[in-house]
Amino acid sequence: MLMTLNATQRIWAVPAVLGQADALRDLHTGLGGELRPGDCLVYLGNYMGHGPAVVETMDELLRFRAELKGIQVVHLRGAQEEMWVKLLEIQWAMRPIETFQWMMERGVEATLRAYGGDPTDGPSKFRAGVVVTTRWTTELRETFQDHPGHYEFLHSLASAAPTSDGKLLFVSAGIDPGLPLEKQNDAFWWNAKGFEVMAAPFEAFNFVIRGFDAAHKGFHGGPHTINIDAADNFAGPLQATCFAPDGSVLASLPA
Repeated sequence: MLMTLNATQRIWAVPAVLGQADALRDLHTGLGGELRPGDCLVYLGNYMGHGPAVVETMDELLRFRAELKGIQVVHLRGAQEEMWVKLLEIQWAMRPIETFQWMMERGVEATLRAYGGDPTDGPSKFRAGVVVTTRWTTELRETFQDHPGHYEFLHSLASAAPTSDGKLLFVSAGIDPGLPLEKQNDAFWWNAKGFEVMAAPFEAFNFVIRGFDAAHKGFHGGPHTINIDAADNFAGPLQATCFAPDGSVLASLPA
């Protein structure tokens, strides 16, 4: 699902949060003094995973969105949210143990623990079969749903956000330059290499802007790409970037 940004003024973009609730609260405090009616605010996914406060991060996202008036707010799905969805239905995976370990190594352990799961339980459940695994994922899902708004938030996330004038495309982590926008599917989460090597415009967009760089190379860009993830590691720092509709960088927060 694509979500079009009605970008007539400024677009504030927030990169991967990764369970850093305190940093997100601080960022929201700053954004609260900067946002103006007519601005857009887009979060580029990866709210969950890695960090110590996944539940608190989700609560803070919902709180801040509810307070904003006259601001279009869009949340994208990141790899962490995609993996969490897959984990909640892992009973249908061809190789659940291998899939589970792969997810745990990529940050989902923090999300699992945040919603009451124990990663040491997983393999034994999977070996016991589909019925036992389904009971385990059902309990996880119910605990997740006990947190007001979290389930609805997860299932409302957009895959990418083009601007209404077609000049900018906001994605979570990657893109496949050889595929049209409507065929990208999981390239938005996993094809970081495609983003890094992109030397020509993607379709008619001036820039593709992403919010997560697993290599932690900091804020950087190419002729038609901008990576706004300024984090040195999975713990941040967290910095939002403000764009003009043509892709010019107007400000960053914290400055």
